Amino acid sequence: MPATICIVFVCIGILFFVGGAVGIIRFPDFYTRMHAAGKGDTMSVFLILMGLAIYQLADFSLANILVAGKILFITMFIMWASPTSTHALIKAGFEEGQKLWSRNGVEEDSDK
Repeated sequence: MPATICIVFVCIGILFFVGGAVGIIRFPDFYTRMHAAGKGDTMSVFLILMGLAIYQLADFSLANILVAGKILFITMFIMWASPTSTHALIKAGFEEGQKLWSRNGVEEDSDK
């Protein structure tokens, strides 16, 4: 049973990775691409690592509990660091004057 749950979590995480990659390729400007990258990698890594932690807890021993705890610690760090780094990159792009995309084809200034 835990292996099935692990497989489901990992597969959904891979789908989020693929969705983020497609967003990076398909979205028109820097800001929307960074949004896809930030959301996609944060959620996918969270789901994949949760699946691995559940898999480690299937065999209930001290060593596996410690490994699952380390995986949870890594997950918490990534959930903190990934949005922070995405914000820093978007802020740097804003300060460099990256243009916003608009539907009518005219790029808008990012100062608005």
